[in-house]
Amino acid sequence: MSVTPRIDLASVTRLTELADYIVPFTIRVMCDLAVADQLIKGPLPVDVLARRVGADPGALTRGLRALAGRGIFTEVTPEVFGLTPLAEPLRSDHPFSVRECFPLMPPDIYSWARLTHSLRTGETAFGHVHGGTRYYDHFADHPYECVRFERSAESVNPFVLRTVAPAPALDLGTARTLVDVGSGHGTFVAGLLARHRELRAILLDLPHVVTEAPDVLARAGVADRCEVRGGSFFDPLPEGADVYLLKTIIHDWPDEQAAAILRNVRAAARPDSRLVIVESVSRYGNHDDTGKVMDVKALALFGGRTRTEPEFRALLDDAGFRLSRITPTSSMSVLEAVPAVPAPDGGQPLGRPAVAAAGRTA
Repeated sequence: MSVTPRIDLASVTRLTELADYIVPFTIRVMCDLAVADQLIKGPLPVDVLARRVGADPGALTRGLRALAGRGIFTEVTPEVFGLTPLAEPLRSDHPFSVRECFPLMPPDIYSWARLTHSLRTGETAFGHVHGGTRYYDHFADHPYECVRFERSAESVNPFVLRTVAPAPALDLGTARTLVDVGSGHGTFVAGLLARHRELRAILLDLPHVVTEAPDVLARAGVADRCEVRGGSFFDPLPEGADVYLLKTIIHDWPDEQAAAILRNVRAAARPDSRLVIVESVSRYGNHDDTGKVMDVKALALFGGRTRTEPEFRALLDDAGFRLSRITPTSSMSVLEAVPAVPAPDGGQPLGRPAVAAAGRTA
């Protein structure tokens, strides 16, 4: 028996807005051109603006008008454009700038064009398009794209720090040593070190990823309390830290690899160490949840997934940890776990200090 559909023009309009990729792509190009930076002191004629950003005036006008219709930029007089509240975060100097958050990277775009493959098979579209190559392995041979990805991933750290770092969500008051496992360029841990003057840290990520970390730490004024190490979290980790941090790492990996990372942390941890995981925790239901959207990204690009609380608990149990608490915040959740006793293999981890001396190494 057929059911006559409801006539709801508002739903049709909303759906076309959500499905459209013209506006998202145009926003990303405006970020690449740093258009908002040129408008900080006020509106500019489009010919002046185009000259400053290296664009064609007519084409730039068309792009800006499309965004102005959605409240991003404003055409104050014909062919004169300025900023709006929605455009302000596109400025590089904004405290919560998202300008680096939206790179147009061809390997990603080609993968999203094959999302159907992921939904039909459960495999990554990225691997399908790029001959089986894993997402992060690709960056080892493409340093420019690696830098763009890391800057994109870290551009949200000021906002995440504001929501996650304050106690009781992330309590580091008694911690003296921390290992940031999969640290990227180090902006997140630099923010933690700025808040906790007694804390020392080790940043660990692949050698081609951490090359920019020393400069990040120096600009933050915390380089004397942080060591940078190039390495993989699938290899043995620095031992004996008070806290091991995994920020937005576990969702990138399927269960087998995620468990391997957690087992490496367990092997390096003292019996009284803490594991802190900063991730989205998926929930059932129809509520709006960034983690659910990022779950599709993990499917298409990384091969991992956003996990529910029971799934996190099972994963941690298998690796020798006990989940002690989850603290939701307005951005992500903070999961805290402690080593189970005894360790899964019956062994006891060594207790050597994680930070023997302050300083940084490339």
